[in-house]
Amino acid sequence: MAVLFSAIVVLFSIAAISGIFHLILRSALRGVFSRIVKRTRFEWDDILFKNRVFNVLAHIAPVLIIRWAANFAGNDIGWMAGALLGIAKIYLIIVLIAVFNRLLSSSLDIYQTYPFSKARPIKGYIQLMKLLLYFIGGIFLVSVLISKSPGRLFTGLGAMAAVLLFVFKDAILGFIASIQLAANKMVKPGDWISLPSYNADGTVEDISLTSVKVQNWDKTITTIPTYALVSGSMTNWIGMEESGGRRIKRSINIDMTTVRFADTELLEHLREFSLIREYVERKEKEIKEYNQAKQLDDRDYVSGRKQTNLGIFRKYLEAYLHNHPMVHDEMTFLIRHLQPTEKGIPVEIYVFSKDQRWANYEELQADIFDHILAVLPEFGLRVFQNPSGEDFRNLKQVNNNEA
Repeated sequence: MAVLFSAIVVLFSIAAISGIFHLILRSALRGVFSRIVKRTRFEWDDILFKNRVFNVLAHIAPVLIIRWAANFAGNDIGWMAGALLGIAKIYLIIVLIAVFNRLLSSSLDIYQTYPFSKARPIKGYIQLMKLLLYFIGGIFLVSVLISKSPGRLFTGLGAMAAVLLFVFKDAILGFIASIQLAANKMVKPGDWISLPSYNADGTVEDISLTSVKVQNWDKTITTIPTYALVSGSMTNWIGMEESGGRRIKRSINIDMTTVRFADTELLEHLREFSLIREYVERKEKEIKEYNQAKQLDDRDYVSGRKQTNLGIFRKYLEAYLHNHPMVHDEMTFLIRHLQPTEKGIPVEIYVFSKDQRWANYEELQADIFDHILAVLPEFGLRVFQNPSGEDFRNLKQVNNNEA
């Protein structure tokens, strides 16, 4: 009983002395390095100080005290010498793991202060190095606990290779994917990506070894396995953002029953519009010369050439959009017909907006199509839409009046 009491007293004494020296050394290191950090112009030492790398070094004092105390274990508690040596080794391993872990975190923070870090993130590599650090540290801890050589433990791991591959499958796949993402510059934090299979559509917030965090436009967060960006289908919109334009691709269905040849009255009406006045006059002259050369009567619409209200409308759209200050003239610019359907003939606008911001882009699209809907009757055209309740009520009223 006396031996046990003596052992407890010794352990508490060692713990108390170790704690006191740890606090003294930590306070001294903090004071010294705080003054050094304030005097330097470098940012990396501020990051090391912020991540408390120097504070961990203060744990060396308890390690040395425990190691030193092992030499003074009496014969009556001789077993304590071995226990103290084991505790000192375990403590030292934990301290080294903590030091290297904080150094790796600081390295990442320092790297992220440079502008090129956004284009080439290394967080995945740092996480892999931390994983290896914990793994190797764990091997050394186990070797101390079971009094076996770390080399023998590493040799025995060969038989567990299949299990290790299964356990670290995501980390291995994520590491390979991180290399591919960085080497091919496929995606980086801040990019807008779309991954329909994971319902992800938003900005990349973070890329780690095993996962990618995406903040969707509805402010929800989607977490995606890193390897899914390589193995699956992903759309990265950075090309659009860097191009200086954002595509507008939208069509409007024209009622085909309203498409007709442009008569004199319509042509005179359209000449009032400055955007197409020159086109109408030039086209009329060209058609007249063609018909005269072919000795065709102007009234022979079937054999000769004649402008149509839809054709003039297309040219009007081209002129209107070319003159629009927010439509990009130097990128793809098309006004075209699509395949006619039972819902009319679609006229598609395929142009690029100069403003890529979502709200402004949507407002520009809305303004363009508001204008189109309002100007269509000037060309004798009508938008196709399925009959609604109001249409049926009007039809019923007409039938009642006729009756």
